[in-house]
Amino acid sequence: MLRHVRTTTADPAVLVGLDMPDDAGVYRVAPGLAIVQSVDFFTPIVDDPYDWGRIAAANAVSDLYAMGARPATALNLVSWPRDLDLASLGRVLEGAAAVADEAGMTVIGGHTIDDPEPKFGMAVTGVADPDRIVTTSGAVPGGELVLTKPLGTGIVSSAIKEGKAPLEAVQAAVDSMARLNAAASQAMLETGVAAATDVTGFGLVGHLAGMLDRELSAHLRFSALPLLPGAIELADRGVLPGGTRRNRDAHGDRVRADDLSEAERWLLFDAQTSGGLLIASRPEAGDELLAVLRRHGVDGARIGTVVEGNGTVTVER
Repeated sequence: MLRHVRTTTADPAVLVGLDMPDDAGVYRVAPGLAIVQSVDFFTPIVDDPYDWGRIAAANAVSDLYAMGARPATALNLVSWPRDLDLASLGRVLEGAAAVADEAGMTVIGGHTIDDPEPKFGMAVTGVADPDRIVTTSGAVPGGELVLTKPLGTGIVSSAIKEGKAPLEAVQAAVDSMARLNAAASQAMLETGVAAATDVTGFGLVGHLAGMLDRELSAHLRFSALPLLPGAIELADRGVLPGGTRRNRDAHGDRVRADDLSEAERWLLFDAQTSGGLLIASRPEAGDELLAVLRRHGVDGARIGTVVEGNGTVTVER
């Protein structure tokens, strides 16, 4: 339906654009300097407005961290019903500002519209060395796959909306979603990784699929995946967001996971918000990456390897 929309450009300053989909767009503005831009917004996923703001800001800026950029500025994007308490919007903006300050990012403006359903997010801009941009392409056989945050935020967020989320799961999910990927980004720049992305709406398998070309596959170990407390139990009870179901419909055919239970399989496709970085190391550099992550205070999990193949993902227990 949208194939007629132009996605190519003749502008040589565009280093990453619509014709090469990635986590953010990259534009060279001067020798040795590029700007990296992204945008994201969504409806409330937690009950507390302040936490919603924190999570939305961390989620938006995650695209910059995934490409190795340093956040610089942000614009608030607000859709708000006229009959909804403006004090709640104030708390959303305060939460977002707190995370922006933590990221060293200045909020310089924004835009608000009247909308029956509240939404909030940010348009973010960062800066980077054009020669050190990390993209989703570049993974090679022998590279280790490392994940820096637990999976299950989509399932837990759905449980919150349904009033079924255990308190421990809620707190763990909020803590994870509001945590910046800044330290993980710095670690991957220091080790010179092959490729990276952040795990968000398309789930682990969907974002991993974006890193694999037709000559690459991945082998994962389910036991190595970091998971939020209660996520498997909630999935087993059928607490699943629509995005998670759509992810499985879209990418289920490429996954081989015969040893897993039905609930465990759902975690592979769970639509994440402000998830961790999924990093493919250089061959033989997995230990170095994990060591540098630990030095930066990040508990990275070695979840599998990149191998020669055809785009499939094999998951063993």
